[in-house]
Amino acid sequence: MTALVHETDPVEGYLAALAAAVHGPAKARTRMLAEIRDGLEDAVSAQGSIPRHHAAARALRGFGTVEEVAASCQLELTIAQTRHTSRALALTVPFLLACWYLIRTAGPSGDGQVPRVAQLVAAHLTGAATIAAVLAAAALAATGTLARWLPTPPGLPRVVAWTSTSTGAAMAVATIALLAASPSSANWPLVVLAGLFTAVSHAMVAGSARACRECARLTC
Repeated sequence: MTALVHETDPVEGYLAALAAAVHGPAKARTRMLAEIRDGLEDAVSAQGSIPRHHAAARALRGFGTVEEVAASCQLELTIAQTRHTSRALALTVPFLLACWYLIRTAGPSGDGQVPRVAQLVAAHLTGAATIAAVLAAAALAATGTLARWLPTPPGLPRVVAWTSTSTGAAMAVATIALLAASPSSANWPLVVLAGLFTAVSHAMVAGSARACRECARLTC
């Protein structure tokens, strides 16, 4: 039924092709396509009482090709995805740093607290996570308030994409190390909790990073 509608209605066919060509956060993408649909319908209505098929064809000729409109839309969606990914980092990393700080400052396994391997993992990943958090905050500022006065750096989406990818990979390593070390820890609830929270954070960041890489690739 959907294919039939697209074959008989040029507007729906145009929107379907545009939807397939752009990538970004679901809400932003849906809202953008709805606005374009409204604009096209207004343009079709402005053609007068001629048959819809001919009115739609005229409206589409004046609107631009799918490739032209997709390029403009993708730039906006890439910025939206960059903010989405930066927000995921900004929300998860501070809690991870707090968990890892508790592990680092707890006594080693010889004192009945936390295995040394868990402390080493937390210590080595803290620096990378801190850099990611700072970058996330800077990216949110650059694509938010500062964007009113300064252009968004063209390479920012790619930097955020690969920084979040690296951070997500580090989170996966930390999850495995922490959960593996938990059985030998007298304070195992703390280690398990940190491992589980790191796993959840990895799922959030890794998925958003993958989408950000795709958006950055399409924008370049």
